[in-house]
Amino acid sequence: MPTRTGTTPRRPLHALLVALFGALLPLLAALLVAAPAASARTETADVVPTATLTEVTDFGANPSALRMYVYVPDSVTAHPAVLVAVHWCTGSGPDMYNGTEYDTLADQYGFIVLYPSVTRSSKCFDVASPQALKRDGGSDPVGIRSMVDWATRTYDADTGRVFATGISSGAMMTNVLLGDYPDVFAAGAAFSGVPFGCFATTDGSEWNSACAQGTVTRTAQEWGDIARAAYPGYTGPRPRMQLWHGTQDDVLRYPNFGEMIKQWTNVQGVGQTPAATDTPQSGWTRTRYGGTGDRAPVEAISLQGVGHNLYSSGMAARVLTFFGLDSDGPAPQPQPGACKVTATTNAWNTGLTASVTITNTSTTAINGWRLGFTLPAGQTITNGWGAMYTPASGTVTATDAGYNAALAPGASVSIGYQANHTGNSAAPGAFTLGTTACTLG
Repeated sequence: MPTRTGTTPRRPLHALLVALFGALLPLLAALLVAAPAASARTETADVVPTATLTEVTDFGANPSALRMYVYVPDSVTAHPAVLVAVHWCTGSGPDMYNGTEYDTLADQYGFIVLYPSVTRSSKCFDVASPQALKRDGGSDPVGIRSMVDWATRTYDADTGRVFATGISSGAMMTNVLLGDYPDVFAAGAAFSGVPFGCFATTDGSEWNSACAQGTVTRTAQEWGDIARAAYPGYTGPRPRMQLWHGTQDDVLRYPNFGEMIKQWTNVQGVGQTPAATDTPQSGWTRTRYGGTGDRAPVEAISLQGVGHNLYSSGMAARVLTFFGLDSDGPAPQPQPGACKVTATTNAWNTGLTASVTITNTSTTAINGWRLGFTLPAGQTITNGWGAMYTPASGTVTATDAGYNAALAPGASVSIGYQANHTGNSAAPGAFTLGTTACTLG
């Protein structure tokens, strides 16, 4: 089969995003452009060819018979990040590959891209059934989780850097994946979607007209509870979310944008008042919640006068910035020669908050850091700020949040987290910044 090169022409994406359901068929007739066949190898072996779209079979549990396509760049890094790119209704994994830039960005930054592909007749992902809206309940999310497991197993990928993004039906699935598997995905980016659980049905239907029309409204707490109910008892960190929506969306209407903001700010435990608002491009309004930098807990981009088919070239790069993937290699460099950490806790019955201050006491400036520490037995992080924390218990790595990545000689940065405890509410007793052991202040 022919391999894909950087000179292969791309076709426009804009006409392939509208959902295929009942009343929308006339709209599709006007907008839908047939997708050209994508070249893809088929592999059953563990390691696939590089720099070409490849179908992988027998990748694990797959109750809804999804097909799996993968792109591994020639420049794949050690312990690479994994990005799941989810297509729209009537689309396919190869369509998503052809219509977005994630493969060429993978060539630049060394991560792996997975392209799930629906085989049911609608070519829409299941975001409505009770099985899909429950962790390991069945249907599409289980198959996608198996694809991620295959990638992490095969390439020793970084389990702390697994991400999801999708368009339309794929955006809805992005919401579902982050709700079902908050311990698997570090962040998501949803283009023209709806909140987790908004499309829920019990009659076997794939389509929920009330949700699509934007008439399903709930409080932030109610939306957050719906997402948390997918994985009862989970108390670890929750994925960050980036949301994109056009004000003139006539398929999944614009009120869904506000409902998603409610849901994911509540899930993240941050307020609904933006910490920052700006206009990164004419007609765009970007709000950030719980932080002001590129890796805020929730980032929302509203596109004035834009319809459902909002995805365009250049947006994928902004997704990578939010994910923290737009840098070469997974390890921040350089590391300081010396550091100091001050850590205090404020505890109550079964919970605590911890305040941590990191000081670069060396003469070497750094831009990008990872702070390692071990939580006392019985402690589990439930929320954090100023950094991304993985995993939630045991030996933890706190990675800079982008906006606070730079530490000049003598400079300090303050971060913190909230945790549950079973009696020991002490702060960690030792810290490392990269490979450097820090003194306690």
